[in-house]
Amino acid sequence: MANDSFETILTHHDPDILRVIVVALKAHGFHPHEGGSSGLPGLTTPNGAGIMVPKDEAGDAKLLAGALLEEMSNQ
Repeated sequence: MANDSFETILTHHDPDILRVIVVALKAHGFHPHEGGSSGLPGLTTPNGAGIMVPKDEAGDAKLLAGALLEEMSNQ
């Protein structure tokens, strides 16, 4: 699949948080892009690393990723 068929659903600076979210996304049946240069799926930007999923999964995956990030941030 080409990168233009993927959408970034979350960008964050903490790679540990991103790894947990990627595992949770996979456990829920989503398909995060594999192979970022940071060792994480997605891409790396000045704002941190990003998690990318296929565009047709982006809406639901973004909701889950956002909820997980909020829950982890409130700990």
